[in-house]
Amino acid sequence: MPSLGARDKVLYGPIRSIGDLHDLVRSFAAELGVEIECMASNHEGEILDFIHARGAGVDGFLINPAGLTTYGEATRHALSDTAKPFVEVHFSNLARHLEAVSGTRPLESRFSKSARGMVMGMRQYSYLGALLALTLSLDDETFLGGDGPTQ
Repeated sequence: MPSLGARDKVLYGPIRSIGDLHDLVRSFAAELGVEIECMASNHEGEILDFIHARGAGVDGFLINPAGLTTYGEATRHALSDTAKPFVEVHFSNLARHLEAVSGTRPLESRFSKSARGMVMGMRQYSYLGALLALTLSLDDETFLGGDGPTQ
């Protein structure tokens, strides 16, 4: 897997490796009092296997679909089939980055229409924001139309 440190530091920040990113997210998860399992792969089949194997035992998912952003229908379906909320995460702002660099239209994610939310453009902090938001939303019985407590 390519080193994150080899990417444009203006867009992607100081994280040097996927291991460094996982350590940062694990540390923040521990501060929140939640358990997480990190996984990264360049192979969609491995990602699908991970989602299918863990779907029944987790409360939700964070996913940076990366190269699958526009074509990862199988991964999006697998996430949706778990009936667990997921948050889409990206280091850079997809719309801003692509327009600024290539002059093309913004990238359209296949995941956004099924995700509980999306956090992007905040480098490594996108992951921390997504984890915090997902954790808070899971603990909020009234979030997104939940019944919540009766008064």
